[in-house]
Amino acid sequence: MTHYALICPPFHSHVRVFEAIGEALLARGHRVTFVVNAGAGALVRAAGIEVEEVEERGWRTLEARREPGGLFGILRTVRDGAERTAALCEGGPAILRRIGAEALLGDQMEPAAGLLAEHLALPFLSVASALPIDPDPSLPSPFVGWRYDPTPEGLKRNRGGERISRLLLHRQREAIRVAALEFGLPPRDRMDECLSPLATLAQTVPGFDFPRRASARHFALGPFRTGADALAPSLVLPFERRPGAPLVFASLGTLQGHRVAIFRAVARACRALGCQLVVAHCGRLGAADAASIEADFVTDFVPQRAMMREADICVSHAGLNTVLDALEAGVPVLAVPIGYDQPGVAARLVHHGVGLRLRRRRLTASTLEAALARLIGEASFARNAAAIGAEIAASGGAAAAAEIAERLAGAPARPRRALEPA
Repeated sequence: MTHYALICPPFHSHVRVFEAIGEALLARGHRVTFVVNAGAGALVRAAGIEVEEVEERGWRTLEARREPGGLFGILRTVRDGAERTAALCEGGPAILRRIGAEALLGDQMEPAAGLLAEHLALPFLSVASALPIDPDPSLPSPFVGWRYDPTPEGLKRNRGGERISRLLLHRQREAIRVAALEFGLPPRDRMDECLSPLATLAQTVPGFDFPRRASARHFALGPFRTGADALAPSLVLPFERRPGAPLVFASLGTLQGHRVAIFRAVARACRALGCQLVVAHCGRLGAADAASIEADFVTDFVPQRAMMREADICVSHAGLNTVLDALEAGVPVLAVPIGYDQPGVAARLVHHGVGLRLRRRRLTASTLEAALARLIGEASFARNAAAIGAEIAASGGAAAAAEIAERLAGAPARPRRALEPA
């Protein structure tokens, strides 16, 4: 048995990814503990996975507040990430020693994972909950919406984008530099310098990425889902399908579900096209705002994979988990990216002909109506989505991730069912 520590940012979607891998490791007979920022333990729901929180001052969960847009929003997001990294690097070593962690799985978006693993000489694997950030000069940064362009001009643009990213990530780079210095590690200040030398476990599939350089250390395994997620496609939806009307599902995720103006514009476009609209705001809207959306059904949450099996089109912020759920069901996506890696996800939707992208700042009911009409009327979008969906269905997911983690960073253990009862 190996004791695995899991380290990821305090975002609902990232925690769910790590829970899925954790459940698969538990099923193989291992011990699993989340090591997270203060307050983030409440996001962990999986039975059998332990939780340890680092002590820190002034940490605020991003799940509970609204992110500003523009440059100030980016800089504040970077500042918050740097503070979380510093707190994990300060409190993490004592926790990892006390619990006897033997291996570590770390989110690519949390550089503290790699720094802690190297400091304590623990084997570790990187997990790409979002788009992978493994260095590849032919790929634009996941945080921009640029198309894939391997020409000299495209490569030059990618290098320029990296220089801009370094400027914007100054606070995060400083946190990495200070932690490496305090841990006595070789100097570094980039997030990709904190990735595992053993492997990256990514929940994308090759058919949905840009062409990526072949690497024996990069495993594209498909979505990482928990046991509860596996039941979702069979759940009953809380509304009736309107006969003959295309069904549009709109969700902006757990961080952006408060953007009521976007939902209202989608509702106006759907009314003009005669579409049935279901909106899930993920608990981010009050009753008055939710009632102001003239959709057929508005709620906080629906079983998303069951919803995708009924939907004809998904309108999304281009969060990776939502997009993979849509493509698994062969559903084209209309993306309105807002932040993080969402522009990169949207660029891949367009690249593979499985969706369209609209810019949030120029969003109107008329532009939404035109885009939805294309997605409904042009069969190639659904056909291309179905092809990627078949690839997702054949991928290994969390079970494959656990097997690789055991092979590269742990020791074989008896499956849980073979263990003697406690």
